[in-house]
Amino acid sequence: MTEATSPGWDAIDAALARRYPGVRPLHHASALPYAAGGRDPLDGISLYPRDDHWHLVSYGMSDLHEKRSPDEEESGWGFEFTIRVARTAGDDEPPTWALSFLQNLARNVYAREAAFVPGSHLQVNGPISTARPDTAIRAVAFAEDPELGTIDTPHGKVRFLQVVGLTPEEYAVIDRWDARRLLDALRPALPLLVTDLDRGDLTADPAVAAAIEEGVRRDGSSRALIPAKKANWRVEDGVTTVTLDVAAAEHVGRLLPLRLPYGRDLTVNPFDKGVKFGPGEEFTAAPGRFGLLEIRLPAEAATEVATALRSGAGTYRPAGTTGLQLRVAPATRRFTFPPPA
Repeated sequence: MTEATSPGWDAIDAALARRYPGVRPLHHASALPYAAGGRDPLDGISLYPRDDHWHLVSYGMSDLHEKRSPDEEESGWGFEFTIRVARTAGDDEPPTWALSFLQNLARNVYAREAAFVPGSHLQVNGPISTARPDTAIRAVAFAEDPELGTIDTPHGKVRFLQVVGLTPEEYAVIDRWDARRLLDALRPALPLLVTDLDRGDLTADPAVAAAIEEGVRRDGSSRALIPAKKANWRVEDGVTTVTLDVAAAEHVGRLLPLRLPYGRDLTVNPFDKGVKFGPGEEFTAAPGRFGLLEIRLPAEAATEVATALRSGAGTYRPAGTTGLQLRVAPATRRFTFPPPA
């Protein structure tokens, strides 16, 4: 690689040389990257051995060779992935599962045509490493790499975006609170946010649990949108009936007390006859833009609505919401038919 042909790559190398002077990393090069017609978005991944972890850094989410992204201020997608994977002393076997995982995350970006940013998060739908079905790490969140930060390159800015493995219990906190704040609460136990396949759930730690609960009470939830299998509304004979499937209703019921008292709305399915709940001085329910029903709730009515939505399948008329009817639809039954005789 030469400066003339790969200034973006060289800028990443320079940033890493400042952090790891004199260290020659292991480097895993893609056999056939996207640019050559292959299926690997990342041209390569460098691995730096530390005393207690491997530090992996990707090459391929930014403009490595020539400027291609239309954004003059950012290079490519604006970031490169990093991940820190726990390492025992003397272990020279690199974490090959992490190489595959970073490539899969890169494919996700290209498939969705949307970049990850600090505070993004996703469930893995299984163990983060298929070779370790026993690991509790089954979700991830993203943070700016605490040591590499953001750099300027000839093609624009590049943020080093660190992937942080989470347990399902930790991931569930994001719904009630916020991904970035959760990671801050975990930093006393994980100063560099290392992904350790052998660790347990940190929400079981009393100090971490106390920090989370204090933060949830102070900040509320940053979750603004909830998807639903069923969400619609109708007005008939002066009564506005809102129908939600039981899972969505329970979810809304849990989050309303963590949104409305903090002056924030909560929307279920933003299009196609969805519903937006928001705080208000008095109860109102009226159609808004895009077929969205906008419901404004004072504090006591919001409590009544939240309680009703958490009460399971049924029809409810919460106090303080004259003319509003909530219908919580039961879960769809799945029938198993016997094979033909």
